[in-house]
Amino acid sequence: MNEVMVEARNLRKSYGSTQAVRDISFEARRGEVFALLGPNGSGKTSTLECLEGIRQPDSGRLSIAGLDPARHARALRAVVGVQLQSSSLPASMTVEEAMRFFCAYHGRSPRFDLVERLGLGEKRRSQFGTLSVGQQRRLALVLAVTHEPEVVFLDEPTAGLDVQSRAELHALIGELRAGGATVVLATHDMAEAEKLADRAAILLRGRVAAEGSPRQLTASGNRRTKISVSTEQGLLLAHAPDFPGASPQGPSEDYSIFISEDPGRSVASILAWIDGAGDRLVDLRVERPSLEERFLEIAGTPTEGGRA
Repeated sequence: MNEVMVEARNLRKSYGSTQAVRDISFEARRGEVFALLGPNGSGKTSTLECLEGIRQPDSGRLSIAGLDPARHARALRAVVGVQLQSSSLPASMTVEEAMRFFCAYHGRSPRFDLVERLGLGEKRRSQFGTLSVGQQRRLALVLAVTHEPEVVFLDEPTAGLDVQSRAELHALIGELRAGGATVVLATHDMAEAEKLADRAAILLRGRVAAEGSPRQLTASGNRRTKISVSTEQGLLLAHAPDFPGASPQGPSEDYSIFISEDPGRSVASILAWIDGAGDRLVDLRVERPSLEERFLEIAGTPTEGGRA
């Protein structure tokens, strides 16, 4: 599963005097979910559009399943599935017509099971123009994966989706990955990326600021871990001493909160103190920094505006 399916080397793309993508390089392997993370204006959508063959890069080398998106556009359509931020189906086309049309184009049987799964079964005869934004995005996702592509590009796929549809999307991404498909996901939803992605690249102002697995990205930060402790008598709330490697952050409801750079040592000392004080532990939570917290640490200052 180490076969490289998506590769970008020294990708650059500008719109007039605005540099949207500045020398970006990364790769995604077969059976991997790779996330491009960043705020609006970071270069996510421009990078995807170049990979998908929608836009011509100014410079750099791109490869999708061994194909150059600019030179092998026709062959590329058979191996990729694309969900854009906005869809442009005819307003009068029904959900059923869209499914039959896309499947006929790819020489496949219609996948109405996917229509049902993503909550569009009752909308099969509804026209695209009458669907809500969330329903349109769900249909776009269905059409992107109906021909079982080897590489799937998803641009902010859960924007506008309800909780159930979001859960179905996450399950579908998991199935695509398990089946050997490569999924490239562009999102500013850090919690979603942390849950779904095998690896991620954080983009800021058109450059890769950091890359690795979500665990690697969070571990490479300031390594500060949050420790929350609740006891029966609450003695820590009023009498907590200094613990090795831990800085008290004040109480939060019934919890004493500490930030630690050495959580193993800090937790051991806290538990020993509770036992020695004659109190009893009710709850202990040790939380490493989230991907969102790591992103904010990397970003440091507000990013420049521009094309996403």
